[in-house]
Amino acid sequence: MQPDGVGALHVAFEQLKKKLEAEGLFDDSRKRPLPPYPRRIGVVTSETGAAVRDILQILARRFPMAEVVLCPVQVQGEGAARQICGAIRRMNEAQAADVLIVGRGGGSIEDLWAFNEEIVARAVAASAIPVVSAVGHETDFTICDFAADLRAPTPSAAAELVVPDSMEERGVLLSYSMRTRRAVLSRVKRERLRVQNYSAALRDPRQMLENRRLLLDRLSGRADAAVRKRMQTEQHRFALLCGRLDALSPLRVLRRGYTITEQNGTALGSVRALRKGAQVCVRFADGRAQCTVNDTEESYAGIDI
Repeated sequence: MQPDGVGALHVAFEQLKKKLEAEGLFDDSRKRPLPPYPRRIGVVTSETGAAVRDILQILARRFPMAEVVLCPVQVQGEGAARQICGAIRRMNEAQAADVLIVGRGGGSIEDLWAFNEEIVARAVAASAIPVVSAVGHETDFTICDFAADLRAPTPSAAAELVVPDSMEERGVLLSYSMRTRRAVLSRVKRERLRVQNYSAALRDPRQMLENRRLLLDRLSGRADAAVRKRMQTEQHRFALLCGRLDALSPLRVLRRGYTITEQNGTALGSVRALRKGAQVCVRFADGRAQCTVNDTEESYAGIDI
């Protein structure tokens, strides 16, 4: 007898898991560490789902200097598995990212089944770019999770795992700077005390005292220069971060001539949401306009890889 429906999917899941596990596809020795400071982050998911919005928002907040390369794919239904495999392959061929996030939001086992396909598991395992699997919610497990280098419980968690928090990193650097300054000042104080001790111990230490004073001056100058340089570096880094954050401001984008199209108070991200004759609001930097859609034309909105 063969179970039908969801039961059959569970049986197929366990059978494929045992098969790939026996081949060593899930071995920890195959897992690779994620880059600590990725310059480019590839995202393979649906361009219209909530998952991609959460990922982009978290990446922009935590590490805005990283570039995000989105490769939109179908994440459920017929042909979804082939699209996911093709996106992973193209990312690798183009060396488009330092780390990949592959996944989607939550759903039923049928909705997530594309990530349980054998071809997807093998594509993830064969990727030269480290892969973070971010499929569904915390309780959802797929074959893709076991084949990936790291499993994230949610797409939002994946975004937090692949990049550091830039503000925390700045705090660490400032802490290092303060510790360095304290260490240098302490060293200067010890050297000054040694000079004073030598001066007191010698009856006529003119030349030695002069040498020690010159050494102390050099150490003090080097210490001050080192501290100033470190502080200037941190201030410059902080200014760059502030500038990049400002560049991501929606108002700044509007001032450059871009607009936001809304329908019933909701911003539209795709022309597919519009129909001929629809009433929309076009928001500019200095106001808004109520418009009627005369016609629509679709074009590829992803990044050409």
